[in-house]
Amino acid sequence: MTIAAPQKRLLVTAILLIGLALLSCSKKSSGGGTGGGGTTPPVPSWDPNALRGVWITTTASTALDSRDNIRQAVQQCKAAGINNIFMVVYNNARTTYPSAVMNTLIGKPILERFAGRDPLQEMVDEAHTAGLKVHAWFEYGFSSSYSAGGGAIVAAKPHWAAKDFNGALVVKNGFDWLNGLHPEVQQYMIDLFKEVVTNYAVDGVQGDDRLPAMPSSGGYDAYTTALYQAENGGAAPPATATDAGWINWRAKKLNIFLKRLRDAVKTIKPGIQLTMSPSPYPFGLTEYLQDWPLWVDSAYVDAVLPQCYRYDIGAYSATILQQKSYYRNSAVPLYPGVLLKSGSYTAPAAFLSQMIQSNRNNGFKGECFFFYEGLKDIPSWFQGQYPFIR
Repeated sequence: MTIAAPQKRLLVTAILLIGLALLSCSKKSSGGGTGGGGTTPPVPSWDPNALRGVWITTTASTALDSRDNIRQAVQQCKAAGINNIFMVVYNNARTTYPSAVMNTLIGKPILERFAGRDPLQEMVDEAHTAGLKVHAWFEYGFSSSYSAGGGAIVAAKPHWAAKDFNGALVVKNGFDWLNGLHPEVQQYMIDLFKEVVTNYAVDGVQGDDRLPAMPSSGGYDAYTTALYQAENGGAAPPATATDAGWINWRAKKLNIFLKRLRDAVKTIKPGIQLTMSPSPYPFGLTEYLQDWPLWVDSAYVDAVLPQCYRYDIGAYSATILQQKSYYRNSAVPLYPGVLLKSGSYTAPAAFLSQMIQSNRNNGFKGECFFFYEGLKDIPSWFQGQYPFIR
């Protein structure tokens, strides 16, 4: 069968168009595009303004042991999508920076393994170069030492020790405690914060489940007893440590301290972030005198990061729902603290995805992970899944 010229031209044109379409599809499916290689990478789902943090401590970690280690830690954090680093500056009666306050108190300006260095300054330099923020984390807060009878601080200032009903040093879960209601103890902690804010370009400062805090078994020392009697018609503190009125009286004293701490650091650097990572409420109130809902309601903090450390999604979701029920001031962000690693435990990737999805479902746009070493255990999750959970 012969084909007329006009029909032949139409057929050739159709074949050419089909060929071009097939060629275009082939380029797309084989990775063609701008730049000559690879498809356009997916865009992360997270809120770029939300906090995605990690805590770096000295326990079970060598991240701070050299400038090179700090540089590597910063790069690990950046690759994992972390934008805020919470670096320990104070634990077990030692600082990770040269401290005049500590040197005056116990004759030790810095944790011995860091002598001759300034890890905090190194971290600020490296993190800021990489575009990450740094918060000075006062890990031990009003705890003086771990299983050391109060350690060097109580040895230097015996009247700073927290005392229980029997007059013994307050020890809880191995931690020895200072009396966070004593004005000298409070001023000591404020002086540490002021020292850091004055001398370092940190973006924030943070207390946690030990600041402001004291186990509810404390408060039976001579100073606190006399203060309670003066404010309560001469009555002695209740013998029951968990008496509701006694809990609230001591918690209010810590609330007042937090307001003083905020005023002190904001006077030096108004734009600095003051954050707290307390125990979940109401456990934190009855066990550690921490009333974080009031801190948020009163805007004493710029963000709150309750430690929602759990080992299964049912318990985790129940905990963040509980915290959400006490969260009333949306002007102060709440970012759940997520347990990533503890001892030999690392949270499985699937469980991490469930926790972050639960955060997003409940309106929490960011979180903070405890602690840094876990980032190295599952880098593929942080780079391949974390950014895309909506």
